[in-house]
Amino acid sequence: MLRRAGLDPDRDIHTVVRPPGDYGMDLRRLHDGSIDAALVGSTMAPEAIAAEHGWQVLAWVGDHFQIPTVGVAVDPTYIHPDDPAVQAVVRAHRRALRVIHGEPDTTVRHMQTFLGRHTADEVRAHYETFVAPYFTAGGEADLAVGAGAITAVATELGVPATVTAAEFYRTAATAPD
Repeated sequence: MLRRAGLDPDRDIHTVVRPPGDYGMDLRRLHDGSIDAALVGSTMAPEAIAAEHGWQVLAWVGDHFQIPTVGVAVDPTYIHPDDPAVQAVVRAHRRALRVIHGEPDTTVRHMQTFLGRHTADEVRAHYETFVAPYFTAGGEADLAVGAGAITAVATELGVPATVTAAEFYRTAATAPD
């Protein structure tokens, strides 16, 4: 994404690596001018924060770099995907996806618990823009988008893409809901 904006992440920026989750420190540093930019996650509504401070959202990562993440992943060297415990998590995940997709008011109410600094209207706008269009009731991944993501990551890392999206994303239902 930085390269598309004309920046070389190896030369043009000084990166401060921090654990994800609490973006408050980054926002304080933006506000006091000690940093010029921050990458914040979707546990907040960046467009609402930017409007509050008069900042500009330069990019939404998902607009430039898409990785389908609506699913449950396991490392089969530790646990088989068909293990009953994994299948129980898959069933719970599918039930949650049905709520996300079919019960927007419930979803927005739950989102408000972790987007608490935002108004109900801001949370609903966040849901309608960044959640509702991308979460299906069944959790299917778009294999074309997945293939693009795998290629992009491999290219950036300078390694061959040795797995296909179809191999990575198990698209068949493995357990009844």
